[in-house]
Amino acid sequence: MAIDIGHLEDQLLQMSTEGAPGREFCEAISELAGSGRFEQLKGILPGIVYDELWARYQLDPTAFVAGWKMLAQEMRQGFLQHARQRLTLLTRLQYAGYEAPASPWQEIQRALDRQQNDLLRTAFALELLELVEPAALRATHLRECVVASPSSEEADRYLDEATRCYFFGLFTACAVMCRSVLEEAIKQKLPASLAKLLYTRYRNTATLGNLLHEVNNNLQLTGFDPDFPHIANKVNDVGRKAVHQGLLSEDEARSCLQDARQALQLLLLH
Repeated sequence: MAIDIGHLEDQLLQMSTEGAPGREFCEAISELAGSGRFEQLKGILPGIVYDELWARYQLDPTAFVAGWKMLAQEMRQGFLQHARQRLTLLTRLQYAGYEAPASPWQEIQRALDRQQNDLLRTAFALELLELVEPAALRATHLRECVVASPSSEEADRYLDEATRCYFFGLFTACAVMCRSVLEEAIKQKLPASLAKLLYTRYRNTATLGNLLHEVNNNLQLTGFDPDFPHIANKVNDVGRKAVHQGLLSEDEARSCLQDARQALQLLLLH
């Protein structure tokens, strides 16, 4: 059965507008106040809140009812944008002393959502659904990485993370993790004598560049495929660019990941 991502997105949008946090709360206040049943809120709201609302209602009942109806409508219409904003606040730097003023409905919505976290759930759901099609397309550019011998559980986890970063559009992180997987794989395959020398020389902090330099100078001792250092150095160059020179493009990340996988196949020939 084909999965219709667009249909799932439509369903999520419908669910989010119907179940927006605070909408029912605001509609209930408006309904009870408008139908002369305001006192029923006494058993639901904290005393200080009830007293404040009652005072405002007495000043202008019509405006009070209309205001809460408007809040409910704004919560429904603005929920998706508010959900995305809630997530963005957690992923970007926030300058101390500068906060964009929140509207009354946003403040109420955030207060009512502290336990359920529907704002964050919705933001993540939308973001992940939007990643499905691009991720599937990127995955078609890769082939299974078949090797003749195992490396280590840690190397497998690094490769898994690097590949998923590429799938999900985290291109700079992908290149950084490609360097990590080669570092780990090389350390696992070094002859004991050379591993001991590197441990002493670099105080157990050898980078991929350090490792490749030593491998190239001791290629016969390592028994590595002669093509391995050249391909692995390409991965190191892109990874270094990712760390020091800025964000990478999708093509750069894909090439880096493909080179890393090819280097692993050469390294794990035996």
